[in-house]
Amino acid sequence: MTPASIDDQGQAIHAEVLVAAQRLSRSSDWTFRLVDVVRALPHRNERTVRTHVASRCCVNAPANHPHRWPYFRRLRRGVYRIEPAFQAQARPSKAAGRLEAADRVAEPTVAYGHAAGPERSSIHAVIVRSGSWFVAECVEAAVVTQGRTLDETLDNLGEALELHLDDEELGRLGLSSRPRLLVSYETMVFQR
Repeated sequence: MTPASIDDQGQAIHAEVLVAAQRLSRSSDWTFRLVDVVRALPHRNERTVRTHVASRCCVNAPANHPHRWPYFRRLRRGVYRIEPAFQAQARPSKAAGRLEAADRVAEPTVAYGHAAGPERSSIHAVIVRSGSWFVAECVEAAVVTQGRTLDETLDNLGEALELHLDDEELGRLGLSSRPRLLVSYETMVFQR
């Protein structure tokens, strides 16, 4: 576990996401919506929660992160199912009618990175070479991925962006409904 994945109280974000998903899932089929988990964790960065559900904790997501947990399976856009190994865990109970902060479902989350003014028609990414890998990082979205070739990196970037923006209202982010991806490749001109 990396230090960034643990909050001040030592609570792992992936564990908190799992508990929220268990609490919110339909008991008949253990499905839940990504947007509901984001709203259930208002004290967490919206992008971090989305990344954990759609990528770090999803067994059928591309392997873009070194630390992964096999909690969920993506069924369709914005809908996930808790994997059988994690369904058996008891749902959290509420003590004597007192709700903990993690048990409260929040109002819709505040848009992260919302740009004032007109909608942007593009998302920018920069690719750099790092050893034998190409690393791509989005400027407007919290998305980083890599690949052995430029083509593989671009494919991974497209998949990662699709997962990251899954079930997202693009207008809330200041993006048009069908944004373009603009990619820059940075390299050193003079090497010593």
